[in-house]
Amino acid sequence: MVALNVQLGVNYPRGFKSAGVYCGIKKPGLLDLALIVSETEASVAGVFTTNQVQAAPVLWSKQVVAGGKARAIVVNSGNANCLTGEQGMRDAQRMAELVAKRLGCPPKQVVVASTGVIGVPLPMNAVESGIALAFERLGDGDDRATADAILTTDNASKRASIEIETPAGTVRIGAIAKGAGMIAPSMATMLAFITTDAQIDPASLQACLTRVVDRTFNAISVDGDTSTNDMVIALANGVSGVAVEGAALEAFEQGLTAVCEHLAKRIVRDGEGATRIFEVRVEGAADHATAKRIARTIAESLLVKTAIHGGDPNWGRIIAAAGRAGVPFDPNRAKLYLQQTLVFADGRPAEYDEPALAARMQAEEVSIVLQLRDGAGNAHYWGCDLTAEYVQLNAHYRT
Repeated sequence: MVALNVQLGVNYPRGFKSAGVYCGIKKPGLLDLALIVSETEASVAGVFTTNQVQAAPVLWSKQVVAGGKARAIVVNSGNANCLTGEQGMRDAQRMAELVAKRLGCPPKQVVVASTGVIGVPLPMNAVESGIALAFERLGDGDDRATADAILTTDNASKRASIEIETPAGTVRIGAIAKGAGMIAPSMATMLAFITTDAQIDPASLQACLTRVVDRTFNAISVDGDTSTNDMVIALANGVSGVAVEGAALEAFEQGLTAVCEHLAKRIVRDGEGATRIFEVRVEGAADHATAKRIARTIAESLLVKTAIHGGDPNWGRIIAAAGRAGVPFDPNRAKLYLQQTLVFADGRPAEYDEPALAARMQAEEVSIVLQLRDGAGNAHYWGCDLTAEYVQLNAHYRT
């Protein structure tokens, strides 16, 4: 496996083209509509928000994924098309129909995604003109515009791609993502679109994507909020001619994990107002589910997040957060490390140089490792600090 390329995303695999354009949903000059097209029918898989309130494009795209095949993804930003009633469903379907007509495929082979303000009807005249313009600008070169067109409060576009040598041959994976606020697993206010030229059936692609999302996009938190529009979509068009199964599937999953982990961490690093990120690793829990629940509780603790922002090695907040996760463990057996420094062991503080540790906690990335010594369950979460800027951004999101 070669190193990640972060200068190219969905256009890197063979047989894909994309475009990003401005159509008038956002302020002039800000791209707001993206189109990703496979030259052939592709296997499709998806993971969606578990919020009980789901936007029209989520409901539509779930049907597309259930069908197992897709040709394209159309995305608008600046408007979530959520809580917009029956008109919202008609608008999502209309977006799919416009793309399908140009491709000569059924509308149920077009994934639709939206992100932005909730409760505002889509300006469909703008969207329709944007789709037409996107087809005019489809290309297989630099996909920066595509990545930019799906952003909302993000500071920068997020792209990654990789070429993988499998026992069956070489395949490519590329992806773009967005997300900076309302980020919490299952899913988050994030979108991610993955393309690959591997040949893989829809069921295998779905199983692989679900596993990878669990340990990447569903292992991040910015603010503990789960949105209404989140989705991760993967298209596999088979243009490489390489069938991914058995050992080749294992290699493919490793590559997909590398791409998704990079993008997941980029989302956390780009968290609204964030100045540093941190990783929580829980080791030796009774099982994976227990470890993940504790890790998530720590990562989403406002007190932990503010301590990380201040570079304060206030380890008591971490142990307290673990204790309210709702799963049993014995603190008298636990050990806690901050930036590789043992700060708590066997029910009492460890001896350490606090000023030196406080200095190390000023780093851009902070490590928290909690060892429970209770079993074989391990899990990790990535989070970011909580700042005054986060409050300012979200206090005036619409105004």
